[in-house]
Amino acid sequence: AAAMRGKVLVICGLSGTGKGTTCAKLRERFAPNVTAWSNGNVFRSVTLCAATWCELHNGGTFDKEKALTKENIASFVSMLEFGKFGGKFDIRIRGLGLDALVSEIQNGELKGPKVSVNIPTVAEVTQGEVVLFAADAIRKMGEDGITVLLEGREQTVNYVRSPHRYTLMLSDESLIGKRRAAQRLMADAVTVLDGLPEGDRTDDRVMSVLKEVLEGMVKEIQ
Repeated sequence: AAAMRGKVLVICGLSGTGKGTTCAKLRERFAPNVTAWSNGNVFRSVTLCAATWCELHNGGTFDKEKALTKENIASFVSMLEFGKFGGKFDIRIRGLGLDALVSEIQNGELKGPKVSVNIPTVAEVTQGEVVLFAADAIRKMGEDGITVLLEGREQTVNYVRSPHRYTLMLSDESLIGKRRAAQRLMADAVTVLDGLPEGDRTDDRVMSVLKEVLEGMVKEIQ
């Protein structure tokens, strides 16, 4: 584990290949000097800045053409600072009346409606800026002796050069579709079962609901 300190481990693979499970095992192996990095919070932070700008300059209505100019995007990204705050690496958002650490608002304001609704629009035009920000953050953590685990589809993690790059694959790629179908089946069945009185959730009723949901999914593709 000591030999991996300060390194970046890139875990690539399609959905369902086990990237999350692999990273969880690696975190256990390299703890405590290990962290996982996701670009999601960076996109959300930029989106928060853009939405706040619209509140201040456009009456609260999110206007892509007005908010996401080249100059504004550069300004929003400049409001993000990656570094150590209170002894821990974090992202600080400071500008437009905002002053917060991402770790403190990542499960609150950064997942609120004004961010969630607009993040796809913002992400479309800020890929380059977020990649540069992420690459610099990962470099800083590596220089501090932190092992960084970066996971994602290959095209989303190519911006990080590391000899420690691993691509997870399935011997049977049809398992990806089967996994997604199983996830959909269980999610829909749970929704139905949650609406039933607890006394009605017998094994026979569960099997009946699963069958009904499966039949509905089959009809969708016929």
